[in-house]
Amino acid sequence: MHRFHSLVSGAGFEVTVKRRTVDATYMNVTVPAMVPPKYEVAPGVRLITPNQLPALEDQPSHYTVVGAGKTGIDACLWLLSHGTDPSDITWIMPRDSWLIDRAHTQPGDSHFEREAARREAVTSAHTVQELFTRLEDSGLLLRLSPDIEPTAYRCATVARAELEQLRRIGDIVRHGRVKRIDENAIECDQATIPAQTGTLYIDCTADGLERRPTVPVFDQTRITLQAVIPCQQVVGAALTAHVEASYADDDTKNALCAPSQHPDSALDWIQYFGDIQERIVRWSDDPALVEWLSTCRLMGRRLPEISPEQRTALLPMFEAQKLKLEQLLQQENVVAAVN
Repeated sequence: MHRFHSLVSGAGFEVTVKRRTVDATYMNVTVPAMVPPKYEVAPGVRLITPNQLPALEDQPSHYTVVGAGKTGIDACLWLLSHGTDPSDITWIMPRDSWLIDRAHTQPGDSHFEREAARREAVTSAHTVQELFTRLEDSGLLLRLSPDIEPTAYRCATVARAELEQLRRIGDIVRHGRVKRIDENAIECDQATIPAQTGTLYIDCTADGLERRPTVPVFDQTRITLQAVIPCQQVVGAALTAHVEASYADDDTKNALCAPSQHPDSALDWIQYFGDIQERIVRWSDDPALVEWLSTCRLMGRRLPEISPEQRTALLPMFEAQKLKLEQLLQQENVVAAVN
């Protein structure tokens, strides 16, 4: 018997586990409304979370968005879409991120062209910087400012129209993370800047995609939900449920649902791409699983059908790409160590 309580109503209830406990807490997903900010906020400073924006009764003279992840992006877009002048927004951006073009996540015939462009970028690049240049040139990755090299990658997705809106914001603060907010100043890691009089701060710093160590998804009496498809938590949960219901032993289930860590730095794109390649190879060897993935509406796009002959031909190519990515990453680590 296990006891639980609702975070919304506070009501408690009991559950008897008949087969397994599904642990949906391991990834430690948080949103700003769930946790206090990790920086100090002086008395008199007005700070809210993004979900409080629609309920504002009085409009402040200035907004300061703290945090540059997807939540920060969405907060900025919400303000702009509701008529806020871009000059009335300050955006504190500890790190610039590589972004995914939303058009490339939609169903369509261009899927194979995108995959070919990714493979070409990996194959032709001689350095990590050249890799990202090629990914950007092919439209696979976007960035906010052409003159700022992103150091983060967290699978944040935007439409190009949204990116153009974000580029209207001119006051972007790039001095690291916020340490303290006073009425007259904002202390960051690398500098202290004056605060706008009458500003409303919007905290967007909660880590909704914490980079956690991976553990086996299926482990005797427990199922631990994780990203078994990189950056696709919802379809990953559906895949986990399907595998649990369709396969007999945990070894097979864990092979099909090997978890992937959330990417965080730009270099993590390399692991992200490698994980996707490995999963395509693994799943393509199971026709029944390919059929399920191809009909699962959460996938967003159809998994390419791969014949046994095509799979045999693809394996050496995937192995070569994996080796190339490892070489690029090793080369980058050597350069970082020297510098």
